[in-house]
Amino acid sequence: MRANKWIFAAIFCAGCATFAPTLHPAIGDWGVDLKAMDPSVRPGDDFFTYVNGNWLKTAVIPPDRSSTGAFQALQILSETRMQSIFDELNAKPESSLDANERKLRDLYHAFTDQKAIEAHGLAPVAKDLARIEAAQDLTEVAHIMASVPLSTASIFGINISVDDKNSSNYSIDLSQSGLGLPDREYYLGSDPELAKTRDAYRKYLATMLTLGGFDNAAARAQAVFDLETRIAKAQWDRADSRDATKVYNPMTVSELQALTPEFPWTAFFTECGVPLKSPHGERSVIVAQKSAFPELARIFAGTPVSVWRDYLAVHYLHSFAPYLPKAFDDADFAFYGTVIGGRSQQLPRATRAVHLADDLLGEALGKIYVARYFPPRAKAKAEKLVGNLVKAYEADIKTLDWMSPQTRLKALEKIRAMVAHIGYPDHWRDYSAYVVTPDDLVGDVQRGAVFDWNRQLKRIDGPVDKDEWDMTPPTINAYNNFNFNEIVFPAAILQPPFFDPDADDAVNYGGIGAVIGHEISHSFDDQGSKYNARGELEDWWTADDRKNFDARTAMLSDQFDAYEPLPGLHIIGKNTLGENIADLAGVTIALKAYHISLQGRTPPVLDGFTGDQRFFLSYGQIWRGKYRDSALRAQVLGNEHAPGQFRVDGATRNDDAWYAAFNIQPGDKYYLPPDKRVHLW
Repeated sequence: MRANKWIFAAIFCAGCATFAPTLHPAIGDWGVDLKAMDPSVRPGDDFFTYVNGNWLKTAVIPPDRSSTGAFQALQILSETRMQSIFDELNAKPESSLDANERKLRDLYHAFTDQKAIEAHGLAPVAKDLARIEAAQDLTEVAHIMASVPLSTASIFGINISVDDKNSSNYSIDLSQSGLGLPDREYYLGSDPELAKTRDAYRKYLATMLTLGGFDNAAARAQAVFDLETRIAKAQWDRADSRDATKVYNPMTVSELQALTPEFPWTAFFTECGVPLKSPHGERSVIVAQKSAFPELARIFAGTPVSVWRDYLAVHYLHSFAPYLPKAFDDADFAFYGTVIGGRSQQLPRATRAVHLADDLLGEALGKIYVARYFPPRAKAKAEKLVGNLVKAYEADIKTLDWMSPQTRLKALEKIRAMVAHIGYPDHWRDYSAYVVTPDDLVGDVQRGAVFDWNRQLKRIDGPVDKDEWDMTPPTINAYNNFNFNEIVFPAAILQPPFFDPDADDAVNYGGIGAVIGHEISHSFDDQGSKYNARGELEDWWTADDRKNFDARTAMLSDQFDAYEPLPGLHIIGKNTLGENIADLAGVTIALKAYHISLQGRTPPVLDGFTGDQRFFLSYGQIWRGKYRDSALRAQVLGNEHAPGQFRVDGATRNDDAWYAAFNIQPGDKYYLPPDKRVHLW
């Protein structure tokens, strides 16, 4: 919007006639639910409540959900649509099903056949539990930790990803792991509510051990809890763990063994099939929390094998609880669903079945989903929105007063090289190697894990597949892949209130436009900005530009530190910084893109709201949400996203256009003086 041609357009069209499009949106008369608003709240005192206040007064969180709001509404819609697909598959004759349809139906039947699950009892997992119980030394413990079909916990996590400094190669990534609670803070924090959660977790561990046939369960559960507490103390915090530079520590396997001599890495890698040799010689790995690894290895070596057996068994039972008799499933839900998530009821078994299918056969299901629920018109309009957002970023980068010419050239190179994927992948995954048997649920799940791991493993020394997606089409989300310099928007998020082809353009730009802007801006947030146009870690900023940027983002981090979602529970600004930067940049650029889309026309006033006001109302609407306290605590302590209220209020109060649109004045609660506002774009 700073580019001269747009300033001229705004000036010369001041007296032009307005245009009034014909609208048939899914929400309200033009895309925003005006009845949800609370006009008694001043926009500057709490914009989130101004937009959603009346909805908040009456919204009821369903007993089987941890929250309600825009995301959950779309989640339920996606579940309903996926369920309809399975209803149709179940009604089809066996002979008319193709291979993927048969696998989807058989997996669904295996999960929903609770009588068969009860009848089988622990027989499907008896062999695995026997293997865990038979472990006599730490070498076998390491084998079990790395077992893909067992899917139990491990003190070290392993993943196959793209090398952050060579985006044409895959890498073996190792990280800290091993906790049963959502975050290390649950073990170490002094909050009384966390102490209650720790007590409940110890009881849960004892319950699962008892159900598994272990005697003296309470004492054994305490030993497992004490072990996890030691692990938590050794781990890095969330802020350091999200630092792309700090977690990039390449080394050979020999160097890894020298760093952590107490851990039997050969056994670990052999179990999960990672060859210790590559075509170029000794295998290299990327270690994330490097300074934590030696202490974690010492904890591994210093813990009795008997405690490790109990640890592995209880985490194995947690992993497979949904596929075991009801007593295990209920016990697992009582802790993770109720104590952590605040829910009083499980999701219906059929709904959980479609989630399992989405997890294990997501692209087979997604191919059917998009054919039915994502018309070409929606994809075309979303692509146009993305194009305008990219144009707005490009125009803005050219005029940033805090970015030097050297950095600006690199930033423009990166934005111009960015690739956007809308709706669904160009190539669907081949599931022919995945065997599904309708009367072997545990085996189906284990074979699914092995299928996916082998799919990744067999290509670690080959070319990187840049057509691959990390989310399935029915997913309500979006992401930025730094290594591919790409943004991805699954089909399921491209619907109201985020996106509606029949809604007012201001609403779409304030909704999905801000989400698109958010994802683009991750390429320039505190971590994404460390990656170049090729998706590789490279310091392409001048020292002064980086210093300036860091000073601005530190102000944003400090702002979020002050927000208090629950009494005594503050957002940790450094943990959420990347998302907060992306929210602020997203809303700022999306508004500029909206102005670009007007092409000099003056938008109409609808129900008394200008185009800019409708834009911000839409932004407030998409983050509508209401949480259970326990879920809100888990969000703050263990998630990089701030709760929705603060994503709305935290971004808008730093945007000058919001002040102008709603006449925000000194004295309003969220008013910031101009010199205190964080301006990035």
